[in-house]
Amino acid sequence: MELMTVTLQPMPPERLAVWMEQSYDAYVADRMSSGEARDVAEHNADESWATNFPGGQPLATHRIFDVVADGETVGMLWIAPHIAGSDQWWIYDIEIDQAHRRKGHARAALELGHAEAKALGAASIGLNVFGFNTGARALYEELGYEISAIQMIRQL
Repeated sequence: MELMTVTLQPMPPERLAVWMEQSYDAYVADRMSSGEARDVAEHNADESWATNFPGGQPLATHRIFDVVADGETVGMLWIAPHIAGSDQWWIYDIEIDQAHRRKGHARAALELGHAEAKALGAASIGLNVFGFNTGARALYEELGYEISAIQMIRQL
């Protein structure tokens, strides 16, 4: 693997608006891929957006970054306290663009995100990974994440 420089940079407002729309749609799709009906997935996404983006803007404690590798934006990372005022943080989203996957960008972004959260007072950081995302789950386990709950579904 070639040596690269990965940084996190606050996502600029014009990109943030586009990302928010795309992210909402992707979240609904992921929830549906995990077995939820469209109306349930949209309800859950609506609740999440109302909580995390009141008035169409992220909460002040949320950090939404571009993942930049050698000067090129290759993805994004969203971290924040899991509950306002808590020292337990959460990775709400990480996405590396398809053309840039399997190059170490996600690992580097996560490690930078861990450092950022710790500097902002986090004592722990968690995340949700959908069951179908085996590649991401393997990376999280390599980085020391442990299973804290398992949701299961059976189609009828």
